[in-house]
Amino acid sequence: MAGALFRTEDVPKEERFEYWRQLVGLTRASEIISAHSGDFWAEHRLMEMGPVTVWPSAFLPTRYRRTGKMVRQSDPELYHLTLMLEGELAFDHAERNGTFGSYDLQLADSSRPYDVRSPDDHEPRVVRGIGVDFAKALLPLPPREMGELVGRVLSGREGPGALLAELLVGLGRQADTVRPADAARLGSVVLDLISVCFAQALDAERHLPQESRQRALALRIRAFIRQNLHDPELAPPAIAAAHHISLSYLHRIFQEQWPGETVAGSIRRSRLENARRDLEDPALRGTPIQVVAARWGFVRASDFTRAFRAAYGLSPRDHRVRALSPAGRADEPGEMRDGVLRGSVFGAPGRPGR
Repeated sequence: MAGALFRTEDVPKEERFEYWRQLVGLTRASEIISAHSGDFWAEHRLMEMGPVTVWPSAFLPTRYRRTGKMVRQSDPELYHLTLMLEGELAFDHAERNGTFGSYDLQLADSSRPYDVRSPDDHEPRVVRGIGVDFAKALLPLPPREMGELVGRVLSGREGPGALLAELLVGLGRQADTVRPADAARLGSVVLDLISVCFAQALDAERHLPQESRQRALALRIRAFIRQNLHDPELAPPAIAAAHHISLSYLHRIFQEQWPGETVAGSIRRSRLENARRDLEDPALRGTPIQVVAARWGFVRASDFTRAFRAAYGLSPRDHRVRALSPAGRADEPGEMRDGVLRGSVFGAPGRPGR
């Protein structure tokens, strides 16, 4: 597990809000108040991942205020990026104010005062998001230009922001399966995507190291493959053309980022994994196997059967019968590897019961 899970329900009711204040105070000093302090609820996971700290959190409406005096007394020189998943927060920071909601990204600077709060703090609606803390010095972008982003709201629904959001949500959902040995490497991927996202917003890609640009391109290619698995024409030449790179450079990216895995092999494996999950889904029991195959880009049923048997040792029909029988195996959790969540679907976690 990459980090410990803290829950207010694990402590007595009268201590829960103070417990939450102490947790948030681990990163920086701020005034924290809530209309729900008498019966507070929150969940918080702290994931130390090399160059970044990722912390998925959910909490009842709360106000976080960092004053100029607090900044002068102690400044960890951090940026804090928030990906909002559920609810809405209003902010006043770096001479900017506004609100941000689902799949918005907002950047805060520990060296400047801020005021962040729920617009309707009396409604007991859970606010859910993922925060990322990282040292300012780790960003390859000029501090003066970064000042233009502080307090701004960026999109987590398109471009590099969408890739970043997808990775962060995947990390939050699969925190228990992230091995400590992988945490620092995945943290570097997070920082690379943050850098690319900021550089694009500032039109400052020239400042990015080649390694960061290549890693971000590799993740964009992976996302493109996932989104187009249904297309029978999906193949290395089409992928290279879509990303305006040569076929040889595409193959080189795969060799460097995922040693031992080819582009065509990645497409085939992903198609088979998705088809296998569909065959194991009780809700799709009545869907003909050839329809499942076509959904994932297999034009000929015979090709699908041959590839499936080679990968899993059973025909698609026999696998479905075994998986859906009472003695069949339970669904297995996904695995986070190489910045890609395998065997699961990215998405925001559900609202917890209270």
